[in-house]
Amino acid sequence: MQRKPASCATPLGDVDAFTPSFEQPVRVRSRSVRADAHFEPHHHPWAQLAYCASGIVQVTAARPASAAHVADEVSYIVPPSRAVWIAPGAQHHITALEAAEFRTLYIHASAAPVRWQGCCMLVVSPLLREAIHALDTAPSQPCDPVRERLLMALVLDEITRADTQSLGVPLPHPQSGDKRLRALCEAVLRAPSERATLAEWALDVGASERTAARLFRHELGLSYPQWRQQAVLAHALPLLARGQSVTAVAMATGYASDSAFSAMFKTAMGKSPSHFQNKTRRST
Repeated sequence: MQRKPASCATPLGDVDAFTPSFEQPVRVRSRSVRADAHFEPHHHPWAQLAYCASGIVQVTAARPASAAHVADEVSYIVPPSRAVWIAPGAQHHITALEAAEFRTLYIHASAAPVRWQGCCMLVVSPLLREAIHALDTAPSQPCDPVRERLLMALVLDEITRADTQSLGVPLPHPQSGDKRLRALCEAVLRAPSERATLAEWALDVGASERTAARLFRHELGLSYPQWRQQAVLAHALPLLARGQSVTAVAMATGYASDSAFSAMFKTAMGKSPSHFQNKTRRST
């Protein structure tokens, strides 16, 4: 049942050329990344907005010390319609779930919204998407300084106004957390269509159902059904954003019927799955 991810790594490389400053608070770094490419855990003194012009990435970030939840990390599945805000100093790592045009916005700490002390998922507005694209100019075609300042101000304003969504999936700490629970969580995230019970997942990592249930409560502050629902929502939204049918998304997330999936989704999100579909990209 448990599936191992492809073994690969993509080095971060030198970020000095993209370091933001008080005078230039927003820098955009563009990279084409292949599926399964991985950015090792790291942190930096500035904030970051992890965004994809295309493709899907998984961003795992540490919670701030003041967070109320007991989990140390939160994992986000990020399609082009969403982005993840990573606070200054927060440890994080990123994996490409499919080939992606990855856009990293490095934002000076002085320009970070005061209300965002941790990490969260943002809804990317059409205006923010186009502003990022306009700011992402090639070194051989430098942006006019006045235009660049205006674009940076627009990007910051759109980020501040962006809607947020509570779609993170909490994970136990890779060092201090229980390794069996960590392995179970990662296996479920890699195979969201599996309809296995908690007892079956637990057996796969060498634990009993009772032990696994206790670990979810103790380390993540959630029951397994509550945690799996967060994992299902995290996987479902990118599929809907890519135009897949509700029936296909229900099957891809382990639901036997689209009606059961739709009922869960509407209860959790306040809107039906069809509200989040990008119908212009729906498969034929």
